[in-house]
Amino acid sequence: MPPSALPLATPVSSSSSSALVRSAVAVTAPSGAAAVGRRELGLSACFAALTLSLARPAPAAVLEADDDLELLERVKKDRKKRLEKQGVISSSLKEKGYLQELIYKLSKVGQAIENNDLDAASSLLGPSTTVEWVQNVNAAFSKLSSSPEEKTEVDNFNSSLASLFASVGDRDVGSSKLAFVSSASALEKWVEFAGLVGQLKGL
Repeated sequence: MPPSALPLATPVSSSSSSALVRSAVAVTAPSGAAAVGRRELGLSACFAALTLSLARPAPAAVLEADDDLELLERVKKDRKKRLEKQGVISSSLKEKGYLQELIYKLSKVGQAIENNDLDAASSLLGPSTTVEWVQNVNAAFSKLSSSPEEKTEVDNFNSSLASLFASVGDRDVGSSKLAFVSSASALEKWVEFAGLVGQLKGL
C-alpha cells in the first residue's frame, strides 16, 4: 500500500511569521536569562534613582548655608537698628515730652467731643494746624521716625488731625468723632512701630 501523501504546507503570512518568531524566542530563551535581564534592568533603574538622590544634597547644602548666612546678616542688621533706635529714644526726652502733651491734649479733645462741646474742643486744639504744639509734635515725629511704616502713620495722623481741626471748626459732631478716632488710631500705630510702647502714658 503506497504511503499516504504528506499534507501540503500552509502558507504563513509575514505578520504570523513575526509572531511565531517572538513565541519561539520566548520559549527557547532560558528562563534564567530572562530573570537576570529583568534584575539587571531593575538594578539599573534603582542605581540611576540613587545617583540622582545622592547628587541633590550637595547644592541643597550650599543653598542652606547661603540662606543661613543671609539670615544671620539680617538679624545683625535688625539688632543694630534696634540698638540705634533705642539710643535715639533715650536721648529724646524733649520729644517724648511733646508726644506726652499730645496724648493728654487729644484725650481732653475727645472728652469734649463726646460731650458735644465743640467750643471746648476748638479751644483745646487752637485755630489751625500751624499752632506751636502741632509743630512740636511733628518735630518729634521727624526725629523718631525712621521706617516706612512709621512715616506712613505720621502722614495718616497729620491728615486725620487736619480733618479734626476742620470738623471741630465747622461744629460737625459726627465728622469730629470720626476724625478723632482716626487721629488716635494713627498715633497708637506710630507709637507701636516706633518702639515707644510703655514709655508714654495714656495710650
